[in-house]
Amino acid sequence: MGYLKYVSKLWEKPKQNFGAENWRNFLVKLREEPMVVRLEHPTRPDRARALGYKAKQGIFVARVRVTRGGSKRPKPRHGRKPSNYGRFITRIKSDKWIAEERAGRDYRNCEVINSYWVAQDGRYKWFEVILVNRELAARYPDYRWVAMPANKGRVFRGLTSAGKHARLKPDHNAAKKQKTKLRH
Repeated sequence: MGYLKYVSKLWEKPKQNFGAENWRNFLVKLREEPMVVRLEHPTRPDRARALGYKAKQGIFVARVRVTRGGSKRPKPRHGRKPSNYGRFITRIKSDKWIAEERAGRDYRNCEVINSYWVAQDGRYKWFEVILVNRELAARYPDYRWVAMPANKGRVFRGLTSAGKHARLKPDHNAAKKQKTKLRH
């Protein structure tokens, strides 16, 4: 087995394999960082390599922090039937897609290739997003497609793997809409 297989085995149960104290210290370090941080090297080289990262000029990784938990609609003052009054919203966008969009906004001259989970605690989730500089992508045959105008802003159009996954999910209210149609 190559070294990346051993690294991926360690990341299957990180708290157990790296030690509870080391994992806690790692999370404390992550919490102190800003929301989006550019990294020298990926934290998980096995996942980064599998998803398209290569240690070349113009290709880099950014760690992004996303708040965990669901969304709440603001409470209306009056005029709602209690059975129709739902405050909790099921988000269609995943945390991973939100992280990719944040990285895409911070690095406008780059395109998001993919992302992977790094850590989570009770309040946050951290993802590492692989980005490629559009101008430098034309140098490498594997990344030449990134420089094409059709792929500009792909993360905002749901063309990354997280975006495709969310777009292909069925509408959460589809069953409810169908029942009301049948009733009328």
